[in-house]
Amino acid sequence: MRYLVTGGAGFIGSHLIEGLIKRSDQVVVLDNLSTGSSKNLSKVADQITVHNGSILDQQLVDKLVADCDYVIHLAAALGVFNIVNKPLESLKTNLQGSEIILQAADKYRKPVLIASTSEIYGKNEKVPLNEEDDRIIGHPLKSRWSYSEAKAVDESLAYFYHLENNLPVRIVRFFNTVGPRQVGHYGMVVPRFIEAALKNEPLSIYGSGEQIRCFCHVSDVIRALLLVIDSDQAVGEVFNIGNNQQSSINQLADRVISLLGSKSKIERISYKDAYPQGFEDMQRRVPDISKIKRVLGWSPQLDLDQIIKDIAASYPN
Repeated sequence: MRYLVTGGAGFIGSHLIEGLIKRSDQVVVLDNLSTGSSKNLSKVADQITVHNGSILDQQLVDKLVADCDYVIHLAAALGVFNIVNKPLESLKTNLQGSEIILQAADKYRKPVLIASTSEIYGKNEKVPLNEEDDRIIGHPLKSRWSYSEAKAVDESLAYFYHLENNLPVRIVRFFNTVGPRQVGHYGMVVPRFIEAALKNEPLSIYGSGEQIRCFCHVSDVIRALLLVIDSDQAVGEVFNIGNNQQSSINQLADRVISLLGSKSKIERISYKDAYPQGFEDMQRRVPDISKIKRVLGWSPQLDLDQIIKDIAASYPN
């Protein structure tokens, strides 16, 4: 198969491409390198074709989709700081980009996987969250929710292309995915903590630290993605992908310090000082992964300790 992977130079995209190449697929990458890096693709650089360009470039997208067998659409503006600081750019990228991708996929009748997010659920405090649960989100003029809104429209657009035009569409909702190559400067907490701990610098906890999150190793996520990509049962369906083991941010910080033998201390920063105006947080977000387990036989295998060790090992000594 010849896959077009948008956002392929990113954290998840680069790991997925390695998985595709490992099974002898061909890969074409479209990425503008705004948050991704060509370094992420160094292991497979001589086996793939990379186009440095935007998903908003309709002519380029049309050409690349026409030449592939399958579209994997991972490209998006993401990261809390990006979304809050540049809401207009984020909305345009996430809305218009997905529309252009889906139009081209429909034109050439190519199967497409759309990457969505647990942000879809917004403030819904139900534990765990399953694929049929309602969205509960904040005021539309708060920039914090623009990402959730855009990805919800992406999902709807993809789903109705499937229903009305019979386009083979698959949708996945990523919960907190972590692992080597993820960077902390867009707000991702695990690499941020690990990088600080390795330098024996303070670990900054925003708010009380009692917020509950679930972290899934990128290797587990790639296994899930490949199952969704390959399965006919996944067409027209949406799947949560994540780990349902819960950890507070305080527990995460303590675990990072302990496992890495760090001399780091913990410092607390209020939300008001940490984020621009317009930010809100969710206190708890836990995925229900029973659907993907039932339909595709997938469940995560790697725990938080392994995640921390693998990320730490990826940093230069």
